[in-house]
Amino acid sequence: MTTHRDRVLAATAEAFRTPAPQMDEAMLRDFVARFLGHRDTYLSLAARHGTPLYLFDPAALRARAAEFARAFAAVLPSTRVYYAVKSNNHPAVAREVAHQGLGLDVSSGVELAMAIECGATDIVFSGPGKTDAELTLAVEHADRVTVLMDSFAELHRLEHTAGGRGRSVRAGIRITNDERGLWRKFGIPLDQLPRLYDEALGCSYVQLRGLQFHSSWNLDPTAQVAFIERLGQALAALPAGKRRWVEFIDIGGGFWPPSGEWLQRAGTPVGRIEAAALGDGGGLRGRYCLPAQPIETFAEALSSALGEHVFPHIEPTICLEPGRWLSHEAMHLLLSVVDCKSADLAITDGGTNAIGWERFEVDYFPVINLSRPALVARECMVLGSLCTPHDVWGDEFFGEMIGPGDVLLIPTQGAYTYSLRQEFIKPIPKVVSVETGEAVGDAAGRP
Repeated sequence: MTTHRDRVLAATAEAFRTPAPQMDEAMLRDFVARFLGHRDTYLSLAARHGTPLYLFDPAALRARAAEFARAFAAVLPSTRVYYAVKSNNHPAVAREVAHQGLGLDVSSGVELAMAIECGATDIVFSGPGKTDAELTLAVEHADRVTVLMDSFAELHRLEHTAGGRGRSVRAGIRITNDERGLWRKFGIPLDQLPRLYDEALGCSYVQLRGLQFHSSWNLDPTAQVAFIERLGQALAALPAGKRRWVEFIDIGGGFWPPSGEWLQRAGTPVGRIEAAALGDGGGLRGRYCLPAQPIETFAEALSSALGEHVFPHIEPTICLEPGRWLSHEAMHLLLSVVDCKSADLAITDGGTNAIGWERFEVDYFPVINLSRPALVARECMVLGSLCTPHDVWGDEFFGEMIGPGDVLLIPTQGAYTYSLRQEFIKPIPKVVSVETGEAVGDAAGRP
């Protein structure tokens, strides 16, 4: 009989047999060189505004938004793209994608209010545990908001809220794609869809129009395709009259940027095992890259799955909610070296409160010395100025050398960093547009 211990040992052995692939060095140098090509602009902004500093790159955001929309429009008859605001909640990001014709996907009343303030006209409101105040705000702006309901109770609270104001509200049903563990938090199980639909028929103000599901961390479309097949089977089991209300199917987001997931050794399965067994990961360094499929591959695979499992039964608009994929390259960080305690230990003026979590203990991104550039990586612990040992930017830098006053760039920090920022010990950096050179205010008008 196979025990839990046997399964753990087997998984450990498999992790060492098939370790994460190491990063291609030529690709990394090309990546660094691309940013060194804008070195003068970055240094000019650092001189003008000081550091630490967020750099917002609207052109990169526009290019990604156009590329994503184009990939899916080429293979699906009717699509609608919504930017997932939680990945980077700066209003300038939301305004930029809205100007490109995308909708906004919000997950809280705070994000909904910001989307409304930004002038967005097509908003989907998802997320569990919506408060009465949040539902009220959605109903008050029902002309531009679709509520993706997360539960039976939320259906009835939304009906009560909308009825109290005499306004109909467009809604969808969120379905969990994994009925186990923490993912049970999101949506209802697929087998409960017919019952929720029947209860919605008794509502006078909630107008059901579609379905939504979401899977995260998609380096390829496998998980999304698998759930589309399950969804197709559920739709096939419904009488034709109970399918007609599905005007849209929202596949959610979770698309990984084409560069793949970049990891320190500690972020790989082998590194996590070493850390658990040895306490420090064995003191081994390394850069690793889990490859991601191009967005065109996602589009083709999802189109094929929908064509096989869904379109024989209904012909809905397909909605998508990219966040990380769009915002990843839209923001960078500038820091300055304040102190070098030794040749292999530098302290910067900015701390990881700017990104909100200990990202660089597991994720890898190059630290680029703009002041003394070189396409050579040199070992050096580059740490922030917070009073915590977990304030880490990296264990190497690209440059000739490093010293006090040098300006460093941490590129492509647009996704799940700015949104997680916090005033922990040090203040939050201001945001400056690379295009205009001017400070860009947040939702509260702060630079």
